[in-house]
Amino acid sequence: MGRYIRDGRAPVPKDERVSRTMSAIRAKDTKPELLVRKLLSLNGVRGYRMHPKSLPGRPDITFTKKKVTVFIHGCFWHGCPYCKPKLPKTHKAFWRAKFKRNKERDARKLRELRRLGWRTVTIRACRLDTDRGRNAALQKIVTAIA
Repeated sequence: MGRYIRDGRAPVPKDERVSRTMSAIRAKDTKPELLVRKLLSLNGVRGYRMHPKSLPGRPDITFTKKKVTVFIHGCFWHGCPYCKPKLPKTHKAFWRAKFKRNKERDARKLRELRRLGWRTVTIRACRLDTDRGRNAALQKIVTAIA
């Protein structure tokens, strides 16, 4: 069935290059996140914090005074409904379950934040690929903090 690590982590890749690539994936300061922060800065939007440990889901950007959180979701890990990334070719059952759990966790964290009185904005990385998408993302954030 495949070589699995017992502690619930991903299956051991057959190719060492895959392992190196997966190990290099960041949780913070991703390209889409840096792009959104640059957009905010260029448009004079200040006063946010990054990755506060005290909030459910550790939002990428948080406007504490306005009680607004921003999540910037990578398409692969969060199962983007727009670009619909393909599953890896090996260990498909593992990856289907993994992405399902990720989506469930994302929804749960959003509910927790809303229950605590926070407004949430979710931006998909693929939407930042065009000027129109970047402008829409910026507008979503500006509207939420207004």
